[in-house]
Amino acid sequence: MKKNVILITVMLAFIVVLSACTGATTGGGGAAGVTKVCLVTDVGKVNDGTFNQFAYEGFVKAAKEFNLENKYIETQASTDYETNINTCVSEGFQVVVTIGFLIAEATEKAAIANPNVYFIGVDEGWKEAHPNLVSVVFREDQSGFLAGALAAQMTKSGTVAGVYGIDIPPVKKFRNGFENGVKYVKPDVKALGVYIPDFVAPDKGASAAEQFIGEGADVIFGAGGPTGSGGIAAAAKKNILVIGVDQDEYFTTFASGKNEGSKNLISSAMKRVDVAVYEMLKLLATGGKFPESSYATFEAKNGGVAFAPPHDASVPAEVTAKLNEILKGLADGSIDTGVDPVTGELK
Repeated sequence: MKKNVILITVMLAFIVVLSACTGATTGGGGAAGVTKVCLVTDVGKVNDGTFNQFAYEGFVKAAKEFNLENKYIETQASTDYETNINTCVSEGFQVVVTIGFLIAEATEKAAIANPNVYFIGVDEGWKEAHPNLVSVVFREDQSGFLAGALAAQMTKSGTVAGVYGIDIPPVKKFRNGFENGVKYVKPDVKALGVYIPDFVAPDKGASAAEQFIGEGADVIFGAGGPTGSGGIAAAAKKNILVIGVDQDEYFTTFASGKNEGSKNLISSAMKRVDVAVYEMLKLLATGGKFPESSYATFEAKNGGVAFAPPHDASVPAEVTAKLNEILKGLADGSIDTGVDPVTGELK
């Protein structure tokens, strides 16, 4: 009998320890041993060549590295945000990754309703902090600033332009950063730009680019998902220098050099969404914790922004050297973009 009591006591202790290891949370929302993760895109697909795809790549990398059961849902319309998130929750996924500023409200609502599920938002914002919710945000103003500095150095006409998506904070940061980057290098260069109220309208992006070409622009920056990509693809075919966004569009929009105009892609203003999504999933898979502020910022000083190599394009070494100098200044704080890092408005 005594042996049985001891055995039962040991078994109960083991169960208590095991339960603590598999269900405990730490600090501001960390969780040990999450095994099921789900991703909901913004309107568009996981192979869109820009924002959704970059997030998906970080998601897949984490899932493979930490052996996580995973699923993704491609949003067809903004009215599907809430339904898609709830599908992830109802199917028992412990972590839900949502992408884009426009899905923020639905994400926060789901986080409040499901306190035992962890939510990672990409480029989202909330009025209040929640322990099971974090948003990865970026200094798009820094990335845009680098693109502007590049455009100013490469223009021959003295006019550059930007084709932008919906005028939400991340896009505003790209635009104002770009235009301030132009001024930083060459104050006399004219920077044109337009917001297009649709992230998945490459035809509208192409039309805007063609209009800017007619106004003398010889370098065009596209920052608006497939809309911006449509702009730079059309411009590159007309032998106009272009700059991509989010990830290196040489491998996406220009199919690793197979698509016409690849020789005119001089860089891409990169925001490492893949790194951010991977790092947040890694935290939850390894027992880390979310920041108490509910925000994790990725910027020049931690590798969150960068500029892509020119690949098939011809960019002078001194131009690249200048960009590296600016990147270093952004990282150490000696160079300021002049843009509010939250709202995207000019300071």
